[in-house]
Amino acid sequence: MIPIRNAGEIKKMREAGAALKEVFGVVAPLVAPGITTMELNAEIERKIFSLGATAPCKGYEGYPAAACISIDDVVVHGIPSLRRLAEGEIVSVDIVLKLNGFCADATRTYAVGRVSDEKQRLIDVTRRCFYNGISRIRAGARLGDAQHAIQMTAELAGYGVVRAMTGHGIGREMHEDPTVENYGRPGTGPVLKAGMCLAVEPMITMGTWKVKIDSDGWTCRTVDGLPAAHYENTVLVTADGCEILTE
Repeated sequence: MIPIRNAGEIKKMREAGAALKEVFGVVAPLVAPGITTMELNAEIERKIFSLGATAPCKGYEGYPAAACISIDDVVVHGIPSLRRLAEGEIVSVDIVLKLNGFCADATRTYAVGRVSDEKQRLIDVTRRCFYNGISRIRAGARLGDAQHAIQMTAELAGYGVVRAMTGHGIGREMHEDPTVENYGRPGTGPVLKAGMCLAVEPMITMGTWKVKIDSDGWTCRTVDGLPAAHYENTVLVTADGCEILTE
């Protein structure tokens, strides 16, 4: 069952979203050649705790860090390490925080220094996938309407849409119903209702949509080694559209 949030719960979701927005305000200036992903994770964790929030990713099924930091061909769930960011790479930073009992989840893909036009276009189209998808979200619509819009935006641009990783409902827990895929058919899926909260997160690849998991059990990367980008926000379904809580 997909939870419907009441006014008090929505207020707390907005507060969690605003806090996560603050965290990303710290991230953007730090993304530069030379910083290690472990150093970036430490600053993210420090900021989360300074806001009175917690980092639900850390310890989730054994995951060791507050953030997922994924470089180039890593789609999602990259584990922070001593690896340094290098000029020309792209890096996706996926963060969840929990504040006063409610979660917010968002991801941004950043250019590290100057990147190729091809990588920048991938970042831009992935962001467009998100916005085209949520333009179909409103009470009474079907979830498949948004999923189809994401898929069509990516595929018409010549990109792949990852199937193995999805978005999700969010609220008191980091992962709730429903599953929010980045592909689908219009007119299918659950009917959306005002008060539902969703983490919508297109994960788009420059080549094939197929992925593999590294031996660490977490790192998800493209099988062809081509880059991927990821753009995510927590959104609230409303009567006439949706409200982005993390932007």
